[in-house]
Amino acid sequence: MEVISEKKQDSQLLYLMHLSQLLNLVTGMGGFIVPLIIWLLKRDEIENLDYEGKEILNFQISIFLYFILSAIMIVFLVGFVFIGFVAIVAIVTPILQANKSKAGEEVRYPLTIRFIR
Repeated sequence: MEVISEKKQDSQLLYLMHLSQLLNLVTGMGGFIVPLIIWLLKRDEIENLDYEGKEILNFQISIFLYFILSAIMIVFLVGFVFIGFVAIVAIVTPILQANKSKAGEEVRYPLTIRFIR
């Protein structure tokens, strides 16, 4: 007897949720707020959305903390290098993870502190 999952699959919404992080480039906080709203509203309805939503939120919190740390380190001039690295990671990683999600592969954001479990 097959177990039928009550959750539906929606790879397009997962894909868009990952890419919505790029709203940080335009709005500043939209890359955190949009995934948070999608995660809160749909986490019980769509397969893998709870896990991937937590990954996204943890990544966004971690990137924010890395930016703050880099800004503090600018006083020592090494912060310029770190802030550039964090900016590149914040732009490239969501795109790579969105493609992984759409392909059905496991999504795991690097350099992420797991605040939400």
